[in-house]
Amino acid sequence: MAERLGIAIVGVGGAVATTAIAGIEMIKAGSNSLAGLPLADRDVAGLVAYRDLEFGGWDLADDTLGNCALKHGVIGEKELANGASALNGMRPWKAAGSTGYCANIDGDNKLSGGHRAAVAQIQADLARFREEKQLDRVVVVNLASTERVPHPDDAALQSREAFERGLDSDDGAISPAMLYAYAAIDADTPYANFTPSVAADVAPLAAFAAERNVPVAGKDGKTGQTFMKTVIAPALRDRALHVDGWFSTNILGNSDGLALDDPKSLASKIGTKGSVLDQILGYPVEDHIIMIHYYRPRGDDKEAWDNIDLTGFMGQKMQLKLNFLCKDSILAAPLAIEIARCLDLAQQRGQGGVQEQLGLFFKLPQTAGGRQPIHGVPEQQAILDRWLDRVEA
Repeated sequence: MAERLGIAIVGVGGAVATTAIAGIEMIKAGSNSLAGLPLADRDVAGLVAYRDLEFGGWDLADDTLGNCALKHGVIGEKELANGASALNGMRPWKAAGSTGYCANIDGDNKLSGGHRAAVAQIQADLARFREEKQLDRVVVVNLASTERVPHPDDAALQSREAFERGLDSDDGAISPAMLYAYAAIDADTPYANFTPSVAADVAPLAAFAAERNVPVAGKDGKTGQTFMKTVIAPALRDRALHVDGWFSTNILGNSDGLALDDPKSLASKIGTKGSVLDQILGYPVEDHIIMIHYYRPRGDDKEAWDNIDLTGFMGQKMQLKLNFLCKDSILAAPLAIEIARCLDLAQQRGQGGVQEQLGLFFKLPQTAGGRQPIHGVPEQQAILDRWLDRVEA
């Protein structure tokens, strides 16, 4: 009998989550192909089949996932009637939330009672999900809105012991993303952070994951503009074309864009997008400018525009201009699905702690021991391929 994997999503009512669930439900119904799923053609022992995935999760919005999906506008009545109707019967579990960490996102479907109570409820939700759906294993994936960056000197974030004390005292330094990460790790459940928010990468939780041998990965899914940047930059490097400047602009109007309309959340996002070029090229690009604008009429149809100034042979100047008109959630949803399947595979293989081989899927890949992350797509793809092809001893 095929093994069944549950994917518990933080932000399950969001555009990326509802798109992921709709796509898998349509695969089960035979009304969707495997197009866009990066690992669909890989035959790897232990990777759970797409048809054997089940979904649940938390959200601050108290509405059916079908209604949530219609509000986001990525999928519509056609998809809901053509295999994705399961969303109409799904409702989010109560979620941890904080306007102190995410100013523009709030809702009535919120947990109360402090940090320890939230952790206990999250773990109870995971246990109930596993039992009700008769799952073999569960993975948690954070697809919630971007939180602000915590202050690096916050006492609760300095050590495992301090973090535990912070949970006991409801310390405001501990964010909702951290609560979910802690609850998952403590329940021996793999955790992926698809957002720019600080979660399992904060020192106490990274140490906790290594101690309990629980697979974790993050952060910030590499979907559109940064994906293209990390494909093109290695080619420019290998052709010895010097990058004098790289100007990037994004406009988007979905809930992710609304969250990023808060300057503190925006700073968190730009921090994950801005570090890639120097590592790939091997020198600092002084004029690497990144701008993100919330533009409501665009909805989930994001536009990413790049201007690249280059110097070539004999000092001749050149320019490269890119205009990527993409659908944010259509790019992101397949990656979230594949990350969950790979984290589950890592757990089956007994590989806990930070899963660096999944760096291909993230803008700022989490590493162990403070190592510099690799950003170039060709190198990242080779690392993932070697891991997927590994024969278990």
